[in-house]
Amino acid sequence: SIFHISGRRRVATTSRNDAATMKNIEIKLRVESLAEKHRLALKLGADRRAIYHDTDTYFRVPHGRLKLRVSKGETSGTLIQYERPNESASRISNYSLVTVSDCAALCETLATALGVLATVTKTRELLIYGATRIHLDEVEELGSFVELETVIDQQTMGDAQSEHELVFDALKLDSEEIVPFSYSDLLLGADSDERQRG
Repeated sequence: SIFHISGRRRVATTSRNDAATMKNIEIKLRVESLAEKHRLALKLGADRRAIYHDTDTYFRVPHGRLKLRVSKGETSGTLIQYERPNESASRISNYSLVTVSDCAALCETLATALGVLATVTKTRELLIYGATRIHLDEVEELGSFVELETVIDQQTMGDAQSEHELVFDALKLDSEEIVPFSYSDLLLGADSDERQRG
């Protein structure tokens, strides 16, 4: 991994360079009140877009992570492959998205071929500020989280980092509550293992 210092927070990146892969600057944090973060996001000027009830099925893969996301009541969904370091910082995530028309059939096929690692069920409220997706997540068995995903596409890395930090500060997020793991890792006990080692 490579670390870039930006302001008071570092941005961790993987060394992968794939022009066909999209990139985000991402961070996940535990929070006590999603209602407060919703209020602060609206105060910042974020647009409320949608509320989703998602099931993410994670599969066993040798590199990165692979999950199939289906929203409640839908038969179609999205296959998401991504790579990002497990760091207590804002991270670069390299990801690819594939729209799937028959999620049940694909899930069964992937489960047979690869095996299921974990299944995550959550309610997500999506708000947008500029190029940043603000996720207010209530995750079954895990609790409340905020995720920020700032897309690096139509802007420079420096501009993306600046926007990412602006949203982080506006939502009054606490660096001590950063979660370096995916929700699947947390369900499998990664957070408790890390705390025991610490």
